[in-house]
Amino acid sequence: QVNAAIRAGDVYDAVVDFDRALRDPHDPRRLRAAYDSGDHLHPSDLGFRKMGEVFDLGNLWGTVQRGV
Repeated sequence: QVNAAIRAGDVYDAVVDFDRALRDPHDPRRLRAAYDSGDHLHPSDLGFRKMGEVFDLGNLWGTVQRGV
């Protein structure tokens, strides 16, 4: 319920859903093999690259411009 509320935008202004970006579409409880470093917990270099691709820096620029 907590994750659903966060993903729905009910908790924060913006969310980066790394789980959605990295999970295996055939087994959502696991990392996609290409993004798995081998320990089934931490992302590989390709996984970190994907995380960077899905992170929208525009969400941060608004706070920087306001001086927060």
